[in-house]
Amino acid sequence: MALVVICGQPCSGKSTAAFCLAEALKDLKPMPTVRIIDETSFHLDRNQSYADMTAEKNLRGLLRSEVDRSLSKDNIIIVDSLNSIKGYRYELWCLARAAGIRYCVLYCDVEETHCVKWNGERREVGESSYDDEIFEDLLRRFEKPDGRNRWDSPLFELWPSKDGIEKTSAAILGAVLYLTKKVESKIRDDRVLQPTIATQTTWLSEANSLYEMDRATQEVITFIMEAQSQAIGGPMNGITLGQGLPTINISRTVGLPELRRLRRTFMKLTGQSSLSGPPLPSNAESAKRMFVDYLNREIETI
Repeated sequence: MALVVICGQPCSGKSTAAFCLAEALKDLKPMPTVRIIDETSFHLDRNQSYADMTAEKNLRGLLRSEVDRSLSKDNIIIVDSLNSIKGYRYELWCLARAAGIRYCVLYCDVEETHCVKWNGERREVGESSYDDEIFEDLLRRFEKPDGRNRWDSPLFELWPSKDGIEKTSAAILGAVLYLTKKVESKIRDDRVLQPTIATQTTWLSEANSLYEMDRATQEVITFIMEAQSQAIGGPMNGITLGQGLPTINISRTVGLPELRRLRRTFMKLTGQSSLSGPPLPSNAESAKRMFVDYLNREIETI
C-alpha cells in the first residue's frame, strides 16, 4: 500500500513518531498491515552502525534491501532511521515507484540543542545513545528534506520539542489520511507512484554500474597493496594490472589510507559527473581503466 520514510536528526523523536503513526494506522477499520523497519530490527548498535562511512553505508544497504523485500500493495512499511541523506531518500522513493505504491516523508523538525539534550538524557538513564563525536558528525551532515523534491513529497512535519508527538498530532493524522484515503475505481489515484520501464531500467543500470565501480576500484587498491608488499626495499617502476589496462605509474610507496581517500574522491566525482555527463561504466575493465587514469594524475601531483 505505502512506504513512509521517517526523517530527522539523531535523537529528534523519530522512533516515537514511527510508533505513533503505526498505532494511528492500526486504529483504522479494516486494520492495515503495518511494519516498522529500523536498526533495532537487526539488533544493531547505533554507535557501531555510524562509526565510519563504511559501516554507515552497510547499514543503509541493509535497510534498503529489507525495504525492497518487504514492499507490497498489501502493507504499509515505515522506515525508522536517520534517512538524512537526500540521495538515499531518492533511492527509497525509487523503490516505492517501482512497487507502484504511495509514498511520503514524515519529518521530525527539532533544534540541535534539544537533540543534544535528549541524547544526554538517554545516556544518563542507561538507554542507547550516541557517542559525542559520532553525534556531532551526524548533526553536521544532516540534509533537511524539502517538499519541493519529489523524493521528499508529500512532506509531513512534526515539531516534537514544541508540540510533542501523539498519534493525534496533525502531521500524523495528515499522513494517515494521505496513505489510506480511497478513490473511486474509475479515477486514477494520483497518490500512487506509477512505475515506468524507463525509470526501472535507469535505476537498475545505475545500481549495476555503481556496484561495478565499487568492486573494480577496490580490486585495484588490493592489487596495488599486494604489489607494494612484494617490492619492499626495492624500486617501484610502475604496476601492471593486466592486458588491456594502463600501467599504474607509482615510483613511491602509497599507503592504504591515501589510496582509500583517493578512491572515495574518485567515486564521488564520478557519481556527480554522471548526472550531467556520460553514464557510469557498466563493466569492471572500463571502471578500472578510469580509476587508474585518475590515480596516475593524482599521485603525480601529490
